[in-house]
Amino acid sequence: MADDPIELEVFRHLFAAVAEEMGERLMRSAYSPNIKERRDFSCALFDASAEMLAQAAHIPVHLGSTPMAVRAVIDVLGEEVMASGQPCVVNDPYAGGTHLPDITVVQPLVLAGCHRPAFYMVNRAHHADVGGISPGSLPISKHIDDEGLRIMPRVLDDDAIEWIANASRTPDERRGDLRAQLASLHSGAERLRVMAERYGIETLTQRGQSLIDYTDRFVRKLIAGLPDGDYMFEDVLDDDGFGSNDIAIRCTLTIKGEQARVDFTESADQVAGPVNAVRAIALSAVNYCFRCLLPPDLPSNAGVMRPIEVITRPGSVIDAQYPAPVAGGNVETSQRLVDVVFGALAQVMPDRVPAASCGSMNNLTLGGIDPRPGMHSQPFAYYETLAGGTGASAEQAGTDALHTHMTNTLNTPIEAFEHAYPARIVRYAIRQGSGGQGSRVGGNGVIRSYQFDTEVTATLLTERRRSQPYGLAEGDAGSCGRNRLIQTDGSSLDLPAKATLTINPGQTLTIETPGGGGHGRAKLSPKDPS
Repeated sequence: MADDPIELEVFRHLFAAVAEEMGERLMRSAYSPNIKERRDFSCALFDASAEMLAQAAHIPVHLGSTPMAVRAVIDVLGEEVMASGQPCVVNDPYAGGTHLPDITVVQPLVLAGCHRPAFYMVNRAHHADVGGISPGSLPISKHIDDEGLRIMPRVLDDDAIEWIANASRTPDERRGDLRAQLASLHSGAERLRVMAERYGIETLTQRGQSLIDYTDRFVRKLIAGLPDGDYMFEDVLDDDGFGSNDIAIRCTLTIKGEQARVDFTESADQVAGPVNAVRAIALSAVNYCFRCLLPPDLPSNAGVMRPIEVITRPGSVIDAQYPAPVAGGNVETSQRLVDVVFGALAQVMPDRVPAASCGSMNNLTLGGIDPRPGMHSQPFAYYETLAGGTGASAEQAGTDALHTHMTNTLNTPIEAFEHAYPARIVRYAIRQGSGGQGSRVGGNGVIRSYQFDTEVTATLLTERRRSQPYGLAEGDAGSCGRNRLIQTDGSSLDLPAKATLTINPGQTLTIETPGGGGHGRAKLSPKDPS
């Protein structure tokens, strides 16, 4: 008998509700502003075969790469550990992770009467510090070991929590955030137990597989409606922080029937600096781009990628091999991957794909000693990403000041930032005129300025400071971003896209983020004879 559409819709909501509830629990119980305020975390539900059943509307770069982490945990730890129902942890980029601050916890759920997991609840959270050579664990590094603690798949027991916490500059915060991740998974397990009692394990399993199959069919129909052919696009990363500039990311999109192939093998070799990405990030970017073309209410699950083949070359900047540093691959190279995939798709469906958005998460990490009364000279570490402009499309102008594409986080509210750290936000504004011109104008970036009450070590890991976000259909490119240090005498020092520096009290760090590309040729003014 064919699946009942109404019944499938009911189970779509039920599975999605598990992921959403896990996210609410994690956000409300986390210690760090990075998770509690910025919501830099993701939650998902996987079936017994480690296929994603449902995800919450969290971070695209997390969710598309999480399946590799779940598979790595199962393969490394084995069926016996999975059958024990113990939570497991991993962050190793070469074993399903992305970069070291993103810690993934996998909770197998063994239901009554079963001898193996029926589901896996999973969350991934960005921890503000996991060690490494600079506070925030996103250093301008040349080796993965400089970036912090690397966790191969293992059981997350009390000893593991202490091991992870003690590697951090802020151990209490790590303990709190890890236990919040465990609490989140516990809430998901309880919800699924109730569902299993009501509907039965067999029904849940069948409906889950039907939802994956439904999404698969929908994606195949989308691809089948596109013209067959090869479509190529190329863009660059500005630099790696160590002298490699204009690092090429090349994509060939092949449409044939109801299948698509995305080939990145012509991309540049892995580089010395930390903009290398692992294969999981390439998969995540492709997943995101195709998901954007689908209806918002279509179930987001493993079916999205079934008709899509992703080809990468080991040793390239998007399939980096040990010991390549990868801190920026997750946050910066992922954005450029989206830019090149959308650039190729724009040739196939020009009315639906927008111009490039800001193309950088504009990463800032900070660390130092908190001198404020009552803080007992405790170390602090902080991480945030900054919004930029979105690309315009054939239908509408870009949006100002938005976290775009592979990030789906929020800004840290000024009040929360100033409460938690010995610093002030002295300016926060729209960067007017930074969006590309066109018949539809690209969105504007932001300007955010920080002033500190104590000496801090800051690391900037940013992009689109040399290469502009492209426009489409003769639209202009968006403006590049800019990083500056304002001295106490008011003089200004331009900073590179990637740098670690010491900032003294009274100095001001100002970050101006890129705008989005414009779409369509701008209308000429009456005085413009061209």
